[in-house]
Amino acid sequence: MNIALWAVASVLALVFAASGFSKLALSREALVAKGYGWAADFTPSQVRLIGLLEVLGAVGLVGPPALRVAEMLSPAAAVGLAVLMAAAVVVHVRRRETAHLAVPLTLAIIPAVLAVLRLGPYGF
Repeated sequence: MNIALWAVASVLALVFAASGFSKLALSREALVAKGYGWAADFTPSQVRLIGLLEVLGAVGLVGPPALRVAEMLSPAAAVGLAVLMAAAVVVHVRRRETAHLAVPLTLAIIPAVLAVLRLGPYGF
């Protein structure tokens, strides 16, 4: 089970790092043009903050346990990412973008389950 949790955390870290870096690298207008319509509702600073939180969460998922330092940061990062994605679900619901709910909802549930398992029976 530990290997499966590491695999899930690694894939999540890659997904959140890629998403976060795109929000840090691209302008808000470029993100909107690429289909991230929600970005129009936020300031450029807020979009960059979301990107930074995603990158930090990605690092937190795998960094501390890989280095065997402050391993409890990994489930904390998973909880933070789950909350961030739950907020993304709320944004899509408010924008009436129900077709776009699957990805953020999935990306809210998976890190939440990962956190529960790492805080519970499959801790480091």
